[in-house]
Amino acid sequence: MELIIENISKDYEKKRVVDSVSFSVGNGEIIALVGPNGSGKSTILKTIASVLRQSAGSISIDRKNIDTIDPVDLAKMIGYVPQQFTYTLYSTVFETVLLGRRQHIKWAVSDEELSRVQQSLDALEMGQMAGMFMDQLSGGERQKVFIARALAQDPRIFVFDEPTSALDIRYQIEVMETMRNITRERGAGMVIAVHDLNLAYRYADTVLVLNHGKMVGYGKPQDVLTPACINKVYGVESFIVENEFGKFIVPFRANTSR
Repeated sequence: MELIIENISKDYEKKRVVDSVSFSVGNGEIIALVGPNGSGKSTILKTIASVLRQSAGSISIDRKNIDTIDPVDLAKMIGYVPQQFTYTLYSTVFETVLLGRRQHIKWAVSDEELSRVQQSLDALEMGQMAGMFMDQLSGGERQKVFIARALAQDPRIFVFDEPTSALDIRYQIEVMETMRNITRERGAGMVIAVHDLNLAYRYADTVLVLNHGKMVGYGKPQDVLTPACINKVYGVESFIVENEFGKFIVPFRANTSR
């Protein structure tokens, strides 16, 4: 499986918010989109998920343009978790995750479908909450439910927009570890927008840095997320710390001279 984004642009009225962005994602690969607010990350993810249509360029899966793929088949291929999600207050956690299987269910819900839902909840340590109603959960717990729903969908491509934004530090790490393992095991691809540069540094195979809708960096995390790049894009001075646990980005001062 290969997702290929070729020179996509997106205009809102007369404003170009994404400008000629290209990248690809292969089997078992994670690409992180990083950049300041308003840099185009969410817009790119919405075009991949066919929530929005790009103004120019193309998106293909295994060289087949997604515009030519049947919407039901495309919904099976792409598991999308947006920043803002809607849910029915009086649906249970289990019922909400089961919706991730709706494109696969024919006439009745089989034992296999129920098992997939339970496995997805267990993968995110949410199994004990299966019978709870969605309005009984915290924001972070609801976020994990929607990640579980994407897992239950069993897509070829995961598209996640800030999936850890409402999670505390422990669950950020656990969710990213889980998603990396699942991506590798299933041979799926993942495109994920994150604000935390250290999460991108640690878990992504490739990082795409965006600023004002344009690509300003693309490559391995250690090659792209440099102090010079971070200063240029975010206006923040930083340094890299390396120890037995890996490399970490330490921001320490806003660059007020910009």
